[in-house]
Amino acid sequence: MVTAYPLPEGFTELEVFAIGTALLVEALLGFCLNGLTIISFRKIKELRTPSNLLVLSIALADCGICINAFIAAFSSFLRYWPYGSDGCQIHGFQGFLTALASISSSAAVAWDRYHHYCTRSKLQWSTAISMMVFAWLFAAFWSVMPLLGWGEYDYEPLRTCCTLDYSKGDRNYITFLFALSIFNFMIPGFIMLTAYQSVHQKFKKTGHYKFNTGLPLKTLVICWGPYCLLCFYAAVENVMFISPKYRMIPAVIAKTVPTVDAFVYALGNENYRGGIWQFLTGQKIEKAEVDNKTK
Repeated sequence: MVTAYPLPEGFTELEVFAIGTALLVEALLGFCLNGLTIISFRKIKELRTPSNLLVLSIALADCGICINAFIAAFSSFLRYWPYGSDGCQIHGFQGFLTALASISSSAAVAWDRYHHYCTRSKLQWSTAISMMVFAWLFAAFWSVMPLLGWGEYDYEPLRTCCTLDYSKGDRNYITFLFALSIFNFMIPGFIMLTAYQSVHQKFKKTGHYKFNTGLPLKTLVICWGPYCLLCFYAAVENVMFISPKYRMIPAVIAKTVPTVDAFVYALGNENYRGGIWQFLTGQKIEKAEVDNKTK
């Protein structure tokens, strides 16, 4: 016999079901698209380039975000968190690790594209591997801090998933938030802004626009911006006065990142799209440059 757990405070039956469904759809779609990106990199030799390794890093991180969303969706349908306090800490750590790795890897792709188009320097395997390892280790450093006492992981308002606890708004939270946002949002955002502005100017001179230079940064701001605003608001005001259902919206928006990234960095990339098509159909697309920037 299945136990019917009470609804989380501040949510109706329909709202809990809607959030759980949204998280499940985001997880399924994002996992399938990024899984296809990963498998295609593994199977299609032409895709295995240093530049595409950075795209692979994004896909791996985004698959991690999808796994996090799967767990949150399952718990939402149960109406409670079934994995205890230790599970909450692991869930928060895993979510932060993959989210920060995704952002750092996106900045690495921007840096690579700048050098490819503006300085005509070719990315080497050693550099690509070093950048990928640094992105993940850097993300791991910031993700482990709340486990060590700087910041704290706790339940989201729905209490069926876990993230950085912004409910207290104390000095510990504020210092961690500002350091986190500078190194993991503002600096990557600045790298992407300056890199793509330079690439855009280069395209403007040649008249050949290889890809939409504004899309990667817009993706970062639109998907992660609402969550950042909520966290910063918590640093100056008591966010507990905001309805729990409204505080869940930024988290749901953030979980769209894997799907959007798949279209921006893999399916929106002519070379990578050709490799995926070859993997799915066995038909090789001719005249596709082996280069992750040809869009």
